[in-house]
Amino acid sequence: MPRIPRIKICGLTRAEDMRAAFDAGADALGLVFFPPSPRFVDLDQAVRLARLAPPFVSVAGLFVNAEPQQVRETLAAVPLHLLQFHGDEDEAYCRQFNRPYVKAARMKPGFDLLQYAAVFPSAQAILVDAFVAAYGGGGQTFDWNLIPSGSAKPLILSGGLDADNVGEAVIRVRPAAVDVSSGVEASKGIKDAAKMRAFIAAAHTAAATVAIY
Repeated sequence: MPRIPRIKICGLTRAEDMRAAFDAGADALGLVFFPPSPRFVDLDQAVRLARLAPPFVSVAGLFVNAEPQQVRETLAAVPLHLLQFHGDEDEAYCRQFNRPYVKAARMKPGFDLLQYAAVFPSAQAILVDAFVAAYGGGGQTFDWNLIPSGSAKPLILSGGLDADNVGEAVIRVRPAAVDVSSGVEASKGIKDAAKMRAFIAAAHTAAATVAIY
């Protein structure tokens, strides 16, 4: 049987997009708690959206250099299954919340991903994204050849993915999961149901191809 990568749709802001994402087959849904982001949701929005997730579909909360109290207040209000940290947080910061988490790595030439992963032994996985001036990958791809083999942590591939390139990404990188936001949008923060379906179908098709070869 092919090992199908888990698929997360991130940056959801509307109830109809949440429903379309899990109807399309998404394994995880992401909510952004970073105020500068155009995909930011406040606590009231987040509570309403998270409650829409059906059983066995995870809800992840994305934070960037947030004050610990902000994370705790969010966890007290919103039923999050997983935390994503995309800033300069260290390992002690990430694990203090006693919740499974993934840590983002901003990939560029010379970056030692294996050493970086070793610094976060408590992380559930490392999310690899493009290095841009701002936090987040900015919808840009990066050179997948920068990803070394032999990582002790599962890798989540992000950065400029869409229905046209996710198949190649799955075949070449063999990630444990893929994470997409802008690649399935009609506009910032507004998802496109057809693009989400196409993205998930392409990832699944590529996983089957890997199994054949």
